[in-house]
Amino acid sequence: MILEEQKYPIGKFQKPDAYTSKAIAEYIATLEAFPAKIKKEVEHLTNEQLDTQYRAGGWTVRQVVNHCADSHINAFVRFKLALTENNPTIKPYEEGLWAKLADSETMPVAPALLTLEGLHIRWVVLIKSMTTADMKKSYFHPEQKKTIALEEVIAIYAWHCNHHLAHITTLKKAKGWK
Repeated sequence: MILEEQKYPIGKFQKPDAYTSKAIAEYIATLEAFPAKIKKEVEHLTNEQLDTQYRAGGWTVRQVVNHCADSHINAFVRFKLALTENNPTIKPYEEGLWAKLADSETMPVAPALLTLEGLHIRWVVLIKSMTTADMKKSYFHPEQKKTIALEEVIAIYAWHCNHHLAHITTLKKAKGWK
């Protein structure tokens, strides 16, 4: 498998032409199902398996799970900021450095799985409560130098869930893990 396929097993995020109610419902379903899906894939893995990189030079499965918790916490906070402020500038973070911290590199994944479970319940309730006007609310991302509407953020994080889930499932398939 070439490096690009290992980095992006489902491809890079593709911004849709429009955010239809059907598409938003599909993104919400992905966000809703993600905690159970990732838990199913990792809860039975050994420490040795959790400490296996999904690709050479990539994160370990343990780091991927913890990254998802970190990333989705940040996304949830950014959502709330965008819903309560006028196009706030969000705070970027160094995800690669966060992945090297002890809570990402060495802890069991159970706390991150619990975080994802509770966080996604809250996030989905929040998204389902949003109006069409709320979907257009946005935040400014200073690293990307662009304003991002919440409807796009929902799509990005649905992709993000599937992207990292595919890192794990692709590795498990390649290794013959159940």
